[in-house]
Amino acid sequence: MTDQLDRMIDTVRRGRMTRREFVGRASAMGITAGLASALFSKTAMAQEPKKGGVIRVGMQGGESTNSLDPALAASEVPFQVNMTWGEMLVDVNPDGSIDHRIAEEVSSNADATEWKFKIRAGVEFHDGKTVTAEDVVATLKRHTDEKSQSGALGIVQGISEMKAEGDMVTLKLSAASADLPYLMADYHLIIQPGGGVDNPAAGIGAGPYKVVVNEPGVRHTFAKHANYFDSSIGHADEVEILVINDNTARTAALQSGQIHMMNRVDPKIVELLKGAPGIQIKSVAGRGHYVFIMHVDKPPFDNNDLRMALKYSINRQEMVDKILGGLGSRGNDFPINAAYPLFDDSIEQREYDAAKAAEHYKKSGHDGSPIVLRTAPGAFPGAVDAANLFAASANAAGIPLSVKLEPDDGYWSNVWNVEPFCASYWGGRPVQDQMYSTAYLSTAEWNDTKFKNARFDELLLAARGELDAAKRKGMYSEMAHILRDEGGLILPMFNDFVSGVSDAIAGWADDPNGELMNGRAQVRCWLA
Repeated sequence: MTDQLDRMIDTVRRGRMTRREFVGRASAMGITAGLASALFSKTAMAQEPKKGGVIRVGMQGGESTNSLDPALAASEVPFQVNMTWGEMLVDVNPDGSIDHRIAEEVSSNADATEWKFKIRAGVEFHDGKTVTAEDVVATLKRHTDEKSQSGALGIVQGISEMKAEGDMVTLKLSAASADLPYLMADYHLIIQPGGGVDNPAAGIGAGPYKVVVNEPGVRHTFAKHANYFDSSIGHADEVEILVINDNTARTAALQSGQIHMMNRVDPKIVELLKGAPGIQIKSVAGRGHYVFIMHVDKPPFDNNDLRMALKYSINRQEMVDKILGGLGSRGNDFPINAAYPLFDDSIEQREYDAAKAAEHYKKSGHDGSPIVLRTAPGAFPGAVDAANLFAASANAAGIPLSVKLEPDDGYWSNVWNVEPFCASYWGGRPVQDQMYSTAYLSTAEWNDTKFKNARFDELLLAARGELDAAKRKGMYSEMAHILRDEGGLILPMFNDFVSGVSDAIAGWADDPNGELMNGRAQVRCWLA
């Protein structure tokens, strides 16, 4: 047993075993879970990252229309790219705690209506300029401008006053917000010189790597930022992100050693890849969800009976089993699951019910013409198969749902948030307020269902400043019911983040906040 434990410890030391895997195997050997967890922590902390080399990542979710403007990041490749060259005020650790980045201290007044962020001294932009409090304020102000089309618009709109004094940024809020630091961790809010006002797509930030090559839809390369402030991040000399939207090609690139990591492993081949030499499958449960979204302000989706007909006509368990291969859980037509604090698990699970679907469809008075659902292979893994399953179960209920296949390139600029009914995905957010503020607040730029409900908005703003957890949970529960029963969101499943990682990579840590260690795998890992 000692030899086996030594081998396990060595695997942890090289960053090739997660805490869950270590504790599970150690428990099978008769070691208590508490002792195994402590041993893992001690061993993991002792890892010595190796410096140098080139880390290559192959990703689905990139298009020729992508931009380096953080405000516009809407799919996985732009997210990963921006997290390579950019830094926010704060980030969120895998355990849900705040990770202080450009802000080294965060504090608030007693009622959470005023927050102060102390800017870390000596943080340098890629152009050699020092990051200042003025840069931070300018960045936040740019995202409050509707012309920026920022995905963070719904988050920053609640800030009534911004002030920079010395190394301190003060934000005064129109209503209290206990979760403001989490909102500032939104990946659109990358701090840029002068706020990025003059050239938001310049790709100049304060992150661990500088942009070298930017070929949207093809590849992005980066060189280490020599004066980066955090020595625990940015171990490779270079990073390359290759856009490989095709699942088969991306998998082949990992197997051949062309890339070291890939996102979105097809659930159908997970078991096969688990047996492949030199490759590990990393599956992390989190808040990500695959969805079908209806614009509630456009016919026929402006009719709630039609929306309810579609919601009852989807077989969620079938989706989880056939599309996710069991690597996920059923959704319930609101974007929150048990991974979120204050989740209400008493909300009745919506099931497939052909009779109810037919009843609502008849009440809607729809004329029987085809209801077109648009999708693309890159909308989410298995999106085309999921749409076809949806159409089959809807047709069985007498609803004329048809599927229109769109090209991957341009999907997130030409279809999502443009067409009235399409497949989409969300990576989730650390707290409910951020998820709702980004996508369901009436004024949010990325309100992709065009949902506008005065009571929902009222509850969202009130919940931000409610410090009584029971009352806040009740507010979130009412919001969930409103969205579930009146909104344009059809949420059949929450997906696990499933990545493929080469044995050549060390330092991996499961992170429920997003794919590939919440966009940071290439900067936190190293070549073993």
